[in-house]
Amino acid sequence: MRRIHYTRYVDDGFGLSAEDLARALSDFLLESGFHSQYYGFSEFNSHSLEQLKEAIRRALESGELFDAERAEQVRQELAKMTPEQLDQVLDKLAAKLQDEGYVSEQDTPRGMKLEITDKAVDFLGFKALKDLLGALGRSSFGAHETRALSTGVESSGGSRPWEFGDTLNLDAGATLFSALRREGIRLPLNIDYEDLHVHQSEYTSSCATVLLLDCSHSMILYGEDRFTPAKRVALALAHLIRTQFPGDSLRLVLFHDTAEEVRLGELARIQVGPYYTNTRDGLILAQRLLAAEKKDMKQIIMITDGKPSALTMEDGRIYKNPMGLDPFVLRATLEEVGRCKRAGILINTFMLASDYALVQFVQKVTEMCRGKAYFTTPYNLGEYLMMDFLRRKTQTVH
Repeated sequence: MRRIHYTRYVDDGFGLSAEDLARALSDFLLESGFHSQYYGFSEFNSHSLEQLKEAIRRALESGELFDAERAEQVRQELAKMTPEQLDQVLDKLAAKLQDEGYVSEQDTPRGMKLEITDKAVDFLGFKALKDLLGALGRSSFGAHETRALSTGVESSGGSRPWEFGDTLNLDAGATLFSALRREGIRLPLNIDYEDLHVHQSEYTSSCATVLLLDCSHSMILYGEDRFTPAKRVALALAHLIRTQFPGDSLRLVLFHDTAEEVRLGELARIQVGPYYTNTRDGLILAQRLLAAEKKDMKQIIMITDGKPSALTMEDGRIYKNPMGLDPFVLRATLEEVGRCKRAGILINTFMLASDYALVQFVQKVTEMCRGKAYFTTPYNLGEYLMMDFLRRKTQTVH
């Protein structure tokens, strides 16, 4: 009889899936660094294999990937490993992320780097949305409702006389009552056009949104990373619109010394850019993008931590003044706010700082465009932003 010798099964990867790792490493994957040698906008985050392995090691030691009992067992196993054994385990886990398509290796001028993929971006957006909605206690959503009524198929309001162009969603009872009131009780009953009544339904609107994201250097100054939470919220907003409001559109504009549109799929990889805050250029580009959208509602959601401090001149030079609220910069920026108002574009602003000059500027923007302004921090930014976006279901947008 053949004998089979069974040895103890050792799981070098601690039984973790690539999705488990991606979830635990979400902060690392969204990390917002600044590389002065690039001094370029739209320069994307990239990590070396060693940085990824170090992040995995920290996640394993923190215990966040396991329940309490298993976490302690993992710590003990890690403590017994030689440096070579630990390196093999980390290599295996890093390879899982690459094999499952969460990160990819790219050849850059500075050597081979790991970059997150579109799959990871979508996963991070879904995770961010779950985290934010968990804080809100929300569970389901519909389309953007307004206080206006239409004559759609689904009735949710009273009836009214039919008008040319209305959907003929006939209210038979109201129609017959109108004819009886006009002609009295008689047979046959003649029904005229003026007797026709149709059901009203709640009018739902599509919305075009431009997310105006400040990526100037101040977003990571003073020991506080304001940019990573802002990116996390933008990812959640993009996922929400794509899955719950398919008729809506969302575009992303970064502003710093100048401004440019960036694909939403590249959002998670974006780093903080140059030093100044050219809000006017951001508003100009946002208006251009919204003008091409055929939507009932148009809005700009601006996330910033600083007052306008830069302006692009007619000859292409950039005028910069970081000291106080420069009247020249302020006047030119508010001119663009006025154009937004005349175009029916709502501007909602989320401030990640509360210095006097920024507050002055945002209050003026809010007054002009009848939008909303939120004084918030990177830690509750997501909750405020998502609550405001979803509350549009019951608010009238002028």
